[in-house]
This record gives sequence, C-alpha cells and structure tokens, in this order.
Amino acid sequence: MRRRATFAVLTAASAAVLAGCAHPLVVDPAPYAADPDCAEVMLAIPDIVGGLDQRGTTSQATQAWGEEFPIVARCGVEPPGPTTEPCLAIATASANVDWLVEETEEDWVAVTFGRSPALELTVPKVRADDAVSEVLSAVSTAAARAPVNNLECR
Repeated sequence: MRRRATFAVLTAASAAVLAGCAHPLVVDPAPYAADPDCAEVMLAIPDIVGGLDQRGTTSQATQAWGEEFPIVARCGVEPPGPTTEPCLAIATASANVDWLVEETEEDWVAVTFGRSPALELTVPKVRADDAVSEVLSAVSTAAARAPVNNLECR
C-alpha cells in the first residue's frame, strides 16, 4: 500500500513538472545577434506581449511569446538604410521608436528604423490583425535601448 502511494505521488509530481515544460521555439538568430547592444535590448524585453507569456527560444538575442502563433523578436537584424517608406512612430512614456512595418500574407513584420542594432518583431495577423501598434508599444521601450544611427523617418 505504501509503495503504491509513493508511486502515485511521484507520478503526479512528474506530470506537473512536465506539463510546465514547453519546448523552446526554434528561431534563427539575426546576423548581428552577438552585438553587445542586443543584450541591452533583450534584457529589457517584457515578460508579456499581446497578453501572451514569454517562452524560450533556441537562439541568442531572440524571444517569443505564446505557444500557438507566437510573436517573435530578433535583435541584430540588418538596420534598414535610408528609405521613403512611411514609418509607424510609437511613443510610450519612456521612449519614441520608429518602425518600418511590412505586411505579408500571414504576418506583420516590423523592424526598428534609425537604431542599430535593429530589432525585428514578427506578429501573426491572427494575433494582432488590427492592433499591431499595441504590440509594438509593448516592446518599444526595450527597442529604444539600441543606439540611434542618425537616420530619420520622413
């Protein structure tokens, strides 16, 4: 009887531990992920974005939120050069960050403009089809930790 009770307790404890273990999301690192300024950006990334909890990733200077249709951030992407494309200016209480936003069939892909290293945020349309600016606001304070590179949006 005692052996059965011990087995039941161990089984329940193991199940609880394993249930909390999500596999890390496989994310390719950006070309400049090792830039020391990416560490500053990533340390400031919020734990919750778009109402989704942070989850592990497999690469340096990356972060993700949510299990199904995750939002993904990668620091160290190639900073955009001069452009005539319009920027989406996000102003928070502690930062002003310009983003270039590209729409694909399934995602919004936003890259900080005027900062180096650049931060890329991929937001599935399922998550924020009409509220991509709210998601960008959540990470703009962290993105603002990257130094400005003297390019300005027009």
